[in-house]
Amino acid sequence: MLAAGAFRPDKENVIVERFYITTPIYYVNAKPHLGHAYTTTVADSMARFHRLMGAETYFLTGTDEHGDKIVQAAEANGQTPKEYVDTISKLFQDLWPGMNISNNDFIRTTEPRHVKVVQEILQKVYDAGDIYFGEYGGHYCFGCERFYTEKELVDGLCPDHQTKPEYIAEKNYFFKMSKYKDWLLDHINKNPDFIRPERYRKEVVSLLESGELEDLCISRPKSRLTWGIELPFDAEYVTYVWFDALINYVAALGYPDGDKFKKYWPAANHLVAKDILKPHAVFWPTMLKAAGIEPYQHLNVHGYWLVEDTKMSKSIGNVVEPLAMKDAYGLDAFRYFLLREMSFGQDSSFSEKALIGRLNADLANDLGNLFNRTLSMTHKYFGGVIPRPDIEDVEDAEIKKIGQGAMQAFQDFFNEFKFSRGLEGLWELVRGLNKYVDATAPWTLYKEKNTGRLSTVIYVLLENMRKIAVHLWPVMPEASEKMLKQLGITFDPEKVNLPKELDVWGLLESGQTVAETSNLFPRVDPIEDKGPKKSEKKGKKSEKTEKDAVATIEFEDFQKVDLRVGTVREVEKHPDADRLLLVRVDTGDDELRQVVAGIADFFAPDDLIGKQVVVVTNLKPRKLRKQLSQGMILAVKTKDGMELLTPTGEVPGGSKVS
Repeated sequence: MLAAGAFRPDKENVIVERFYITTPIYYVNAKPHLGHAYTTTVADSMARFHRLMGAETYFLTGTDEHGDKIVQAAEANGQTPKEYVDTISKLFQDLWPGMNISNNDFIRTTEPRHVKVVQEILQKVYDAGDIYFGEYGGHYCFGCERFYTEKELVDGLCPDHQTKPEYIAEKNYFFKMSKYKDWLLDHINKNPDFIRPERYRKEVVSLLESGELEDLCISRPKSRLTWGIELPFDAEYVTYVWFDALINYVAALGYPDGDKFKKYWPAANHLVAKDILKPHAVFWPTMLKAAGIEPYQHLNVHGYWLVEDTKMSKSIGNVVEPLAMKDAYGLDAFRYFLLREMSFGQDSSFSEKALIGRLNADLANDLGNLFNRTLSMTHKYFGGVIPRPDIEDVEDAEIKKIGQGAMQAFQDFFNEFKFSRGLEGLWELVRGLNKYVDATAPWTLYKEKNTGRLSTVIYVLLENMRKIAVHLWPVMPEASEKMLKQLGITFDPEKVNLPKELDVWGLLESGQTVAETSNLFPRVDPIEDKGPKKSEKKGKKSEKTEKDAVATIEFEDFQKVDLRVGTVREVEKHPDADRLLLVRVDTGDDELRQVVAGIADFFAPDDLIGKQVVVVTNLKPRKLRKQLSQGMILAVKTKDGMELLTPTGEVPGGSKVS
């Protein structure tokens, strides 16, 4: 285990009074998929987190419903654009309650409230002289709904769709975006966390410094497109979808005079995927500046979910359906996986195997095991009643210190949209408590009738479990509330204050009754590889069954296998494989022996420290995913998981099995 507070950043929490979080308004040319579910789950978790941090919070999502692609999708489905957007927008609206999304508002760009604000801002910018009429010829990609310059094309093709754009020359209206280039660059440099993570800030700065920022074409002639918001100063044109869509973020707050706009806009945090960085990081701030509106507070940019190292695409057929994952593995387990697996800002690969591995290791083995064993001991030793703690020991003070560091890490990292690191920080406490159980040995205290010490140990466990459950509510709201109910607590988010949890101890009332057991996170059987196995030679007979394949060997053959008992000293996760652990074992040699073991689905690293295992020590060393493995740890698969082969009593490291 790491030292207490090892995950705690040096800075204190940044407490905000108000927090406004928005997802992109999702384009309705296709039904929702994993990418939409991830972004919305992140936004929901941040909204719930800030509510528990004591901030007035407003959470907006919605759908973007204008443009060429909508017309094309509607025609392909034999519908009018209005019929089509009503159908797809409803899919999004219906999905979010099933994902336990707690948005305050859902906006559609076809709503009158949005159309009104778009036309007001267009007129304001036009009257200020920042919109002009001109003629333009360019390479237009209908997939992107934008013009490309020659420089931006790759071998004459759209860089995103790999299709040849159509050259279109027409008269249109233009926004003087280039006028605000220097202002935007200065604003970004003075506010380094305006765009985060840093890699995307650098990307935008590089674009602005290149001098290639042109004015933005913000209209489409009705002779070519009628499905859009009409320009207030020219009825022959509709608004370009990006000048229309971005305005939703202020329209939903009642710009310009609404109370919500005055209250929440100064705390605006936009959440987007990296493919729409430029519109949000360049178009939108310059539009706001031209309209006399202060820029948003932060733009938070995440990467792609990849399937088999490829971006999800309907045409490729690798789109992951979020409801299917939720139904198969449970909503909260799925939400936990999404936030824990992706390092915010980077791409991440999705697979059911990875989901199951994370569920089994973190939720079933670590958290589920902690709850189940502690509740069972509370019933066995105290009839299910939370005991009153006695005098605190050194071990109790140490685990409380670990808890403070873990909770501080969770709060700090979450505040910075670093969800994976925040959850890893909190898991220091989860794993620490499992080790605390082993170190304090409540079963021994019970046998020795040391009731005072036993009472303290059980109370320390239960109170820390309460703190963990409260912190997990933003990520796993249903499971969190069920965990608290198992501790005899009815959850009320308005009565929770996460910052106070760092220093306040003893909010769990003695005398309350807890549940007998906890089965919130049952283990899931790993997915077995399917498909025919390749024959070594053409015409080779099929392999025998496992039973038939077992052959007898001579005693001399058995003597060649060197089996020794070793003590596990160090364990860490394999850097490139979720199902593998790097287990370093003392087998009596001068140095620890490293074994790469495929047991991460069944054991957390801290579960193995100090355990004695049986190791095949004379296997030829080989590299597994670039890590050297010097043997094999023997284990038995059971219907409930896996058990390690171990001696009935402790023996010296290196003892030979014979």
